[in-house]
Amino acid sequence: MTQTPLDRAHIAAEDAGTDAARLAFMGALAEAELHLLLNGEPDDGERIEPRLVEVDEARYALAFDLPERLTAFAGGAATATLSGRRLAALLAAESLGLALNLDEAPSAQLLPPEAIEWLARTLAHAPAEEAAQVEEIGPPGHLPENLLAALDAKLSLTAGLARMAYLAQATYSGGARSHMLAFVDAVPGAEPDLARAVSEALVFSGLDAGQIDVTFLRASQPLAARLARHGLRIDLPEPEPTMLIRDPDAPPRLR
Repeated sequence: MTQTPLDRAHIAAEDAGTDAARLAFMGALAEAELHLLLNGEPDDGERIEPRLVEVDEARYALAFDLPERLTAFAGGAATATLSGRRLAALLAAESLGLALNLDEAPSAQLLPPEAIEWLARTLAHAPAEEAAQVEEIGPPGHLPENLLAALDAKLSLTAGLARMAYLAQATYSGGARSHMLAFVDAVPGAEPDLARAVSEALVFSGLDAGQIDVTFLRASQPLAARLARHGLRIDLPEPEPTMLIRDPDAPPRLR
């Protein structure tokens, strides 16, 4: 069977044995589409009851990143499909762990309740908003490769939310300096999701103590022209004509 992104992220974490690699796996888990094994079809069509296993006095829900993996494990059981971030929130609320891809998958593992609670808490964190006056714009300085990889992975999921972005160094009134990621012509209402994507890239690259400021501009604003001259342009993916952007917090799809 072809390896999935979760398989590859888990293998990388095992091989590297570093906190950064383990965080990268948790980031991949948050973005994955998972198929949750249920005890049966919901009585009301909405409330789901995961099938649980108990290991060392902790309870785990069973989920798989491919429907065929679930079928191989449990046959034609009732399932719900939802994002990893949504599943983490549901499981953390019940103090449950996650039994992921049990059986023969490379990413098979038990994620204990405390790991799921950490993931849910991290994903629920909203970036702080501050007002600051930009005085100077310069080319971006050195950024760690794992942060650039995390940003690339997160921005690849933002199709249709903004036209482009610029990465640069900004100097603010008062002399403070920081890297800035400026999104140009963001879709109204997409700003919180874009800011959260950058914040999560920092966390899952192991650099949550670092900082990248996020701002939103229209292409007609003078700051956008300055960023075009000095910043690194990042073209964001365009949605396919029939593409529907799934809300990661949407209710699970039942089968």
